[in-house]
Amino acid sequence: MMITLATEEGEKKEGKEKKNVSQRMDLILRSEITREEEEEEEEEEEEEEEEEEEEKEKEEEEREEDWTND
Repeated sequence: MMITLATEEGEKKEGKEKKNVSQRMDLILRSEITREEEEEEEEEEEEEEEEEEEEKEKEEEEREEDWTND
């Protein structure tokens, strides 16, 4: 009887530990996914800024060409 109770308690503790490890791994994976998504968003924003800068430069060059042609 004592052995059975000790075994059941051990199994309960083991189950809880596995659950805790599983929850921690889930949190780690979620935070990694979130981090990757944030990095992707930052890259997209940087690309958009670069494109806007390039457009502005082209517009300025066109204005200068128009001005010199007049």
